Amino acid sequence: MRDTQYHNNFITDDDEATWLVTYADMMTLLLVFFILLYTLSSFEKHKVEAAMETVKNELQQNKAPEDIMALLELSKISDQKISIEDVTGLTLRKKSLFKDMNHLINTVDHAAHLDTYALGGKIILRVSGEVLFTSGSAVLKPGALPLFDRMITVFENYPDFTINIKGHTDNVPISTQAFPSNWELSAIRATTVLKYLVSKGIRPQRLTATGYGDIMPLKPNTTDANRAANRRVEFVLEKSQTEI
Repeated sequence: MRDTQYHNNFITDDDEATWLVTYADMMTLLLVFFILLYTLSSFEKHKVEAAMETVKNELQQNKAPEDIMALLELSKISDQKISIEDVTGLTLRKKSLFKDMNHLINTVDHAAHLDTYALGGKIILRVSGEVLFTSGSAVLKPGALPLFDRMITVFENYPDFTINIKGHTDNVPISTQAFPSNWELSAIRATTVLKYLVSKGIRPQRLTATGYGDIMPLKPNTTDANRAANRRVEFVLEKSQTEI
């Protein structure tokens, strides 16, 4: 009769422990996977919370939630596929641009009115509107031109980046023949900036201009200081995927 029993002399201590190696590898991979999920879930969390708090305050004051567009913009970012560079940080090229932007801010006269940050793989330079325009006007102040010339020097060093110029206003109504509303004012201001950049040699293929009026405030329009912060022009620089 055939012997079907297993004999202990065919099983070694090494054989009994082999499964532990596979088990440990699996546990390590699971740990890395959950850490990655946690990291991705925390992207822009603080910005979403800030936007929601603004919406809550506006609703409590029986006003339209002015920051809802900012919240929607963050939602669009979170819906997009997240690339490896978003997980591991900016590429070297973007880091170099970010460094040059910060150096610009630290070496110009209007440093207190400028800010730069990275969001969704883009580098954003924010300039206070009071540095650029007088109230209700879309004509550049003479004092703003040296600042733009310094900015253009940085832009010229990164010809592979597109530049989206975004104009923003506060919520104080305007109704003139030139600007029937804040929409027109913000759009023409952004276009004025675009025209100046083109006149200084920036290729128009790199540029776009958009006016957002008062629908994307940084802060509630409840004080003069907050309204001043909301009047701004933003330069959104993004690495082009095609030849410019």
